Amino acid sequence: MPGLMGYECTPQCSCWRGGRAAWPTRSRRCREADDDGLLGSGLDLRAQVLCDWFRQALSKPRKLPDSAEGTSRDISQPSSRDDPPPLGLSSALSRTPPPTHDVGASSSSGRWSKDYDVCVCHSEEDLVAAQELVSYLEGSTASLRCFLQLRDATPGGAIVSELCQALSSSHCRVLLITPGFLQDPWCKYQMLQALSEAPGAEGRTIPLMSGLTRAAYPAELRFMYFVDGRGPDGGFRQVKEAVMRYLQTIS
Repeated sequence: MPGLMGYECTPQCSCWRGGRAAWPTRSRRCREADDDGLLGSGLDLRAQVLCDWFRQALSKPRKLPDSAEGTSRDISQPSSRDDPPPLGLSSALSRTPPPTHDVGASSSSGRWSKDYDVCVCHSEEDLVAAQELVSYLEGSTASLRCFLQLRDATPGGAIVSELCQALSSSHCRVLLITPGFLQDPWCKYQMLQALSEAPGAEGRTIPLMSGLTRAAYPAELRFMYFVDGRGPDGGFRQVKEAVMRYLQTIS
């Protein structure tokens, strides 16, 4: 009969529960076990078999699932310096393109926030004097940017709209006050519009009075000083200094 050791055993073997008759043959495994003194009884043999089974079971390496093996392999293997780090959710969200430098960022404030430094308001008969003033301001070391209506207005544009756009796009406005200026309703409109653009801004509206006495100074401008154009340079230098003084306050 099959014994506990997996061999054919005889009734003489201790692992056989049948009888104790002496048989001439015994299984090889039982003889070896008996020689070692392990077959003192059937109970001892069972205990030994169980011990062998547990020993073999514990000595065998446990096979992990494929997913577990892949995970452990990834953890155990050190990453190379050349390999990129794993991209997680946090790193993916934080990876944003580098900010680009806005060239016009420095132009959003100060002098360059407007298209012109000076808007010259004049009558039609004073166009030559206005051109001389613009040439002086633009040719100075400061290179002031001037708006002259007949030169810089958009062809086909509405006259009133062009004036309002020029006033709002200029830091300062120069009123060339002459006898022709006081007699022209359009010039008076320019003056009132310039005052309405910046009623409380000191230094933005610069009256340049030429060919008039102090008594002829417009009542709407009595709250501010004017530049006297009776000097050798026609007051152009004082106008330039007033514009530069204001630009320095906003730079």
